[in-house]
Amino acid sequence: MAIRLGDTAPDFTAETTDGTLHFHEWKSGSWAILFSHPKDFTPVCTTELGAVAKMKPEFDKRNVKVIGLSVDPLGAHEEWSQDIAETQGMAPNFPMIADPDRTVADLYDMIHENASDTMTVRTVFVVGPDDKIKLTLTYPASTGRNFDEILRVIDSLQLTAGYSVATPVNWNDGDDVIIAPALTDEEADAKFPKGYDKQRPYLRVTPQPNR
Repeated sequence: MAIRLGDTAPDFTAETTDGTLHFHEWKSGSWAILFSHPKDFTPVCTTELGAVAKMKPEFDKRNVKVIGLSVDPLGAHEEWSQDIAETQGMAPNFPMIADPDRTVADLYDMIHENASDTMTVRTVFVVGPDDKIKLTLTYPASTGRNFDEILRVIDSLQLTAGYSVATPVNWNDGDDVIIAPALTDEEADAKFPKGYDKQRPYLRVTPQPNR
């Protein structure tokens, strides 16, 4: 069954490049990104893992733990890490799940048989501190992911988790936001002292509240 927004992220125990890991225990109290790769020693994945390694300080700053998955064994992950370091300038600095029996891949519905019955598609799950699924993305194996976009979405998710706002089209951190329609004008007056532009009863734009 497909995992949907708001579902509890399935827990699992797996062997990783950082040792045996219990997912909920490992991410306890943090946000997490779980993302899958079709196979070790593939070109697009190599570029992705190098990029995420370089971006790890940005994820750390946001209290986000990152974990990858491939259906290859642990030894292949360790050997592949050397290739990633040599070609991308940095080896993975986060755990990679070894999932040769596809236990975690099946748990998270990462194998789409019409695409491939053996390799995981490029799935991304963002999991909140409450272990609930906050975001799902699915890419074909041939298309590398945009992790700047994933960071942008995390900024939005974390902002909306702390304030009664939504983020508009093409929003980036620091841009104006939208006050949740559920708030009355009176509640908005009290909650957003910087004021807001009431363009429509349902469209009230205000400066980002945590800036």
